[in-house]
Amino acid sequence: MTFLLRASGVARRFGSQVALAPVDLELDAGETVALVGPNGAGKSTLLAILAGALEPSDGRVECAPGTRVGWVPQRAAHYGRLTARENLELFARLEEEKDPEGAASRLLARFALPDDARPSSDLSVGNRQRLNVAMAFLGEPHVLLLDEPTAALDPGQRRRLWEWVGEAHDTGGAVCFATQNLEEVARVADRVVVLEDGAVVFAGPTAEYESAAVDVFR
Repeated sequence: MTFLLRASGVARRFGSQVALAPVDLELDAGETVALVGPNGAGKSTLLAILAGALEPSDGRVECAPGTRVGWVPQRAAHYGRLTARENLELFARLEEEKDPEGAASRLLARFALPDDARPSSDLSVGNRQRLNVAMAFLGEPHVLLLDEPTAALDPGQRRRLWEWVGEAHDTGGAVCFATQNLEEVARVADRVVVLEDGAVVFAGPTAEYESAAVDVFR
């Protein structure tokens, strides 16, 4: 398989607190990996390191040449005073899109986002999350890193989100998402990594995870 993103022995400490013990993780083209575990298990820390938003205390992250990464953090990554369009155009320029206005228009339509004068802070919770997701698609990333992307979405929005994510997967991209929704894991993931207290306690195909009945919320 062709690797797109690889973490080798990445760990993170905050003072004396170990947020993430050394982890090895490879994301290959055409696969979807679920990160599961209780709150505080290290899922968000690992995703932030993979996205390049957080430096590891140990280890390294390697991207295949030319690989672009899109990241959806748990907290909104857009500016509340800007409209949805203004946010998308701003970040399109940061991603060096050739046509920022056109990219913004495409994503507004694709994610059914309002194209009006409302600041994004006035949007509904669901629309703010969809804007968060739309921004991750700027630059047509090869790898999508999603931190509980459906937590604020209704069932219809969740279904559409996984359709959009599935398109990236089906065109040879890789997806890694953190979730506490085990139905999504069974439906979407090819492979599962279970974290507990910052350490990996299980890693393997989804079928093996289900048969092992790993208790991630005890």
